[in-house]
Amino acid sequence: MSKEIVKPGKYVSISYTIRDGDGNVVEQHDLPIGFVYGSDTELIGGMDQAIAGKSAGDEVEVSLPPQDTFGEHDPDLTFTDDLENVPPQFRHVGAEVQMQNEAGDTKTFYISRIEDGKVTIDGNHPLAGKTLKVHVRILEVRDAQPGEERTSGIHSVQAPGSMSIN
Repeated sequence: MSKEIVKPGKYVSISYTIRDGDGNVVEQHDLPIGFVYGSDTELIGGMDQAIAGKSAGDEVEVSLPPQDTFGEHDPDLTFTDDLENVPPQFRHVGAEVQMQNEAGDTKTFYISRIEDGKVTIDGNHPLAGKTLKVHVRILEVRDAQPGEERTSGIHSVQAPGSMSIN
C-alpha cells in the first residue's frame, strides 16, 4: 500500500512552529491541526504549496516574506501620544487597544514603545514587515470523511473549536 500524499480532498493533520528572522518562536502548535486540503481553508503564505505532494512524517521549512504573511509595515498606522492621555490599563508594551474610526470600523492597535513620557501606538500587526520561517510537520494524510470537506477553517484534531493560523 502506497503512502497517502497531500492533495485536494485529503484530510491533513499538521503541527507547526513559526519563527521570526531572529529565530524567536512567535507561534507554535504542537497539538495536531486538521483540515481538508483544497477546501476553503487558507494556510499562511505559501504553506499550502509547500506541503502539496508530501506524506505523513515529512517535514517542510518555508521562508515567508512579509507580503505573503502580515504585509509590509505601514508607517501611517503608527502614531505617538503623551502617556498621560492613555488609560492606565494600556500603559505597557504589547497592550492591545481597540480603536474605532468615524465610519464605525474598529481596528486593533498595539502599544509598541513607551519612552520619555510618550507612547507609540501601532496599527500594524506585530509581525508586519518581518520574514517568517515556518516549520511544518505532516502528521496524518488520509481520505476526508463525509462532511469534513465542508469544514471551514482549521480545527484542532484533539480539541473542539477552531484555531486560526493567521
